[in-house]
Amino acid sequence: MTYKEEFIRFMVDSGVLTFGEFTLKSGRKAPYFINTGNYKTGAQLARLGGFYADCIKENGIEAETFFGPAYKGIPLAVSAAVAMYNKYGEEINYTFDRKEAKDHGEGGMFVGKKLENGEKVVIIEDVMTSGKALKETMPKLKGAADVDVTSMVITVDRMEKALDSDKSAVQNAFDEYGVRVYSIVNINDIIEAIKSGIVEGKEYLDKMIEYRSLYGVQ
Repeated sequence: MTYKEEFIRFMVDSGVLTFGEFTLKSGRKAPYFINTGNYKTGAQLARLGGFYADCIKENGIEAETFFGPAYKGIPLAVSAAVAMYNKYGEEINYTFDRKEAKDHGEGGMFVGKKLENGEKVVIIEDVMTSGKALKETMPKLKGAADVDVTSMVITVDRMEKALDSDKSAVQNAFDEYGVRVYSIVNINDIIEAIKSGIVEGKEYLDKMIEYRSLYGVQ
């Protein structure tokens, strides 16, 4: 199996990717659901970091520092940094933000690597639905230093139109901020994995394709 196929099976085995009928926050009824909150063991986190590292290497993404937005992004950025060293021998810094700036001790908004002008930063996140997290993150990063946010890496690109646009959140991220978003897999990869029997769920295949046709972007 390719690392993408392994990742899709890993999501299913971890209870992160499930099939059925789900009402999303958007009000849309989807035949699949992704709940990254079901990653909860050290073994899962170690494997997840490895998939991030594979995606980063495959796409030739340049990074000096991984940034994990609080709170979900913190363990993701750490696991990705560890995996980059263990799998590829590359030492990458990591940093994450506080929800509120600390006014005592070392102070500041960030924990980990102190950001510097020109530093190549990659944002590590789980999924991207509306792009709200990026809108909150960019001012924080740019407020700390004139960093170069080279890209953002997520686990799954739903390739789905926003409620108020024909573009996806991933496309809007590039249009608004010039940030390219890479995903370990996308919805097309998941559909192909079902077709080829990598994971079960062929009874939902028609609904997956229909949903993709109705709400999907290219």
